[in-house]
Amino acid sequence: MRLAKIEVRTKTGSDRVVLLNDRAIGALSQARRIAALRSMSSKGAYAESPYVFPPSKGGMWIQEPSVTIRHLKPVLKALGIRERRQYDTRHTYATMCLMAGMNPAFIASQLGHSVEMLLSTYAKWINSNSDWKELDKLPTRV
Repeated sequence: MRLAKIEVRTKTGSDRVVLLNDRAIGALSQARRIAALRSMSSKGAYAESPYVFPPSKGGMWIQEPSVTIRHLKPVLKALGIRERRQYDTRHTYATMCLMAGMNPAFIASQLGHSVEMLLSTYAKWINSNSDWKELDKLPTRV
């Protein structure tokens, strides 16, 4: 994979760099290979697309409402996963990161949030098992 800039306006109007681990990069690489196979078997609907998930009819993939109906819902059903909105994946990502004890500042930057916004929305998901470890950091002489 390569570093790329996507020219789509974010809600906050700021640029965002999203870091991906090896597992995510592997999944995206596999999706790109599947898309390439589709382009060979179709009438070129997917050909020459710079996107990992190529759009149909030349649209912007991320902005097409049909993505959920045509792609996400059937996959969720096939996997036996309850139907949900694409946007819910952000919430899942944020809660998983917090429950794993990741730095809230890092998570906030990945989501395009301020730390305050992240914590006001997701603080309840911070793993309480680590609370005692945090308290132990406080010197006993205070």
